[in-house]
Amino acid sequence: MALWPAQVIAQAWPQRPVRMIVPVAPGSSPDVAARIFAERLKARWAQPVIVENRPGADGLIGTAAFAAAQDDHTLLFSFAAPLTVYPAIHEKLSYHPMVDVIPISMTAETFGTITVPASLPVRTLPEFVEWARTHPGQLNWTSGGGAFPVLFAGFARSAKLELTEVPYRDQNLAVQDTAAGRIQVIVTPITAVLPLVQAGKLRVLAVTNRTRSPMWLDIPTATESGYPELAFEGLLGVFGPRGMSDELRARISADIRAVAADASVAERLATNGQLVRASTPEEFAAAIQEQRTAFAAAVGHAGRPK
Repeated sequence: MALWPAQVIAQAWPQRPVRMIVPVAPGSSPDVAARIFAERLKARWAQPVIVENRPGADGLIGTAAFAAAQDDHTLLFSFAAPLTVYPAIHEKLSYHPMVDVIPISMTAETFGTITVPASLPVRTLPEFVEWARTHPGQLNWTSGGGAFPVLFAGFARSAKLELTEVPYRDQNLAVQDTAAGRIQVIVTPITAVLPLVQAGKLRVLAVTNRTRSPMWLDIPTATESGYPELAFEGLLGVFGPRGMSDELRARISADIRAVAADASVAERLATNGQLVRASTPEEFAAAIQEQRTAFAAAVGHAGRPK
């Protein structure tokens, strides 16, 4: 085997079931997308593709477990924060973000939302700012973790808002408390709030992405609303372990792009508020570097979270 060309080895992969670690809980944006792709990749690879949720510590536990596995039949299906956000806000990580987690392909773009209870008398982000200014110290906010705590804290500081952050271990409980009016604003991926938005219990004021969500074309971006400091792209993708060959990365990326080209995959992602977005390894690496640079600048403005 050591004498075989790398391309032949890549073509022979996988030789056994593939484990796909998702570092967050079932039902989250990465989990929903991972299961859609795993189902199709199973057929292409003629091997089981087992989605394994390893939630905890905002994705750090699952990412560390993936990095420690050092197995080319174990992949990570995750948001990009372990490579772009956490190096800027954690002094130490149990994995090396530039070495142990290797970009293979983007899979989808998930939309970040700034969402309030339907009972709150505001319909736009500027209206929320004005409401918060007339109710100093009376409003609570929370987030879905990742980049959002830093971005929203920076936004509140620059807008001179007196808001109280309420952290949650369980994002579902945070969403429910927002719908009940105990929390006045939550910043989180669209998948988490979608059912209660559709039920009329929550209202989305803006999305954090560069473009509007195809699901809600009438809802502006945070930048369009006048608050570019809240801009953030929700990149989801597949990563390989340290030492994975370029040939194998290219092979897996090509398979992911083939799955993404299926219209039914795009439709299933769209029903969960996600936009299909596959890429080459090089394109994914470039997007990660762009986000890493932008977030480092945001941390410099907002300050490292305590």
